[in-house]
Amino acid sequence: MAMDAFSKSLMADKREIIIAPTIYKFADFGEFAEQFQLGERDVVLTNEFIYKPFMEKYGLKCHYVFQEKFGVGEPSEAMIETMYETIPYDSYDRVIAIGGGAIMDLCKLLGCKRPSSVHELYFKREPIVHEKEVIAIPTTCGTGSECTNISVAIVKDEKDGVLTGGETKLGLVSDDIIPNKVCLIPDLLKTLPYKPFASSAIDALIHATESYLSPHRKTITSELFSVKAMEMILKGFVQIGEHGPDARLDYLDEYVTASLYAGIAFLKAGCATVHGMSFPLGGTYHVPHGESNYALFGKILEIYDEKDPDGELMHFKQLVGSILGCEAKDAIPALNALLEKVLPLKPLREYGFKESDIKDFPVSVMAN
Repeated sequence: MAMDAFSKSLMADKREIIIAPTIYKFADFGEFAEQFQLGERDVVLTNEFIYKPFMEKYGLKCHYVFQEKFGVGEPSEAMIETMYETIPYDSYDRVIAIGGGAIMDLCKLLGCKRPSSVHELYFKREPIVHEKEVIAIPTTCGTGSECTNISVAIVKDEKDGVLTGGETKLGLVSDDIIPNKVCLIPDLLKTLPYKPFASSAIDALIHATESYLSPHRKTITSELFSVKAMEMILKGFVQIGEHGPDARLDYLDEYVTASLYAGIAFLKAGCATVHGMSFPLGGTYHVPHGESNYALFGKILEIYDEKDPDGELMHFKQLVGSILGCEAKDAIPALNALLEKVLPLKPLREYGFKESDIKDFPVSVMAN
């Protein structure tokens, strides 16, 4: 397959920008709010269950908007259109995203000039123009979306310019949507329930793994950050495997930092088969992003291992083996067994997956 335009430009220009946003870390939301002097011309997109325990007590004059006002689940065309109607473009100067991957993706759009059509934007028939400052504060430890150049949404599917009546998940990719600043506040992860924590942390591990194994776009930077992210996440998972879910609570700083590292690796080297195959699964059956990736991750690693066990994958297996205390040849089974302890894996059929999807989904992946 021919290399995409972004990969070609990256390979042609050997200089590396480590990461676009400026990165901060704060003890709590109040410290962040004081540093950035939040006020009336700031719009904060978050969830009410995050606002109540962490932000309400400060009585700030900024405009809080709750994502659930637009709908539930991952961003969709309808959700984005409702968001645009709720938050007029001339009502704010700065955008603060406080939440998971969906909020990050929505706020990337709030920082850009409004398109005439969300559908046209995601099918790349409208330009992306970044005009307002975006500050990203993740409250999960997985998407890495706070520093990446992609915004994902479920949109109406089309073929040859004609709507099919179905839906698909597409990524809007542009360096112009990378947030301007990233603020890490581990305190905001304390109320994150275990299952979304686990699926998001596994998603971060997948970001790091796929970036590390990327054959065309891997760089010195992506390798550095992906290796560190994998080390930190796997060490945390070992603690959970040995001591149970509450072991995560003493490791939240490391998890949110590792997620950022994985996001940097993803920004530089991109993702691959796991993410590609997860898009129709997530879009068709509304499976959360991290969970849909996890559903495919272990099996795809096994297929990689069957195809070329001694290639670049060997370095990955050696790294995993050194952390999990096993030989490289046993690393992938040991990794899958550890992930099963962290979050039991559901069979695809429990999501609604049909036998016909085995043929149809790869066609959708290659087309979109």
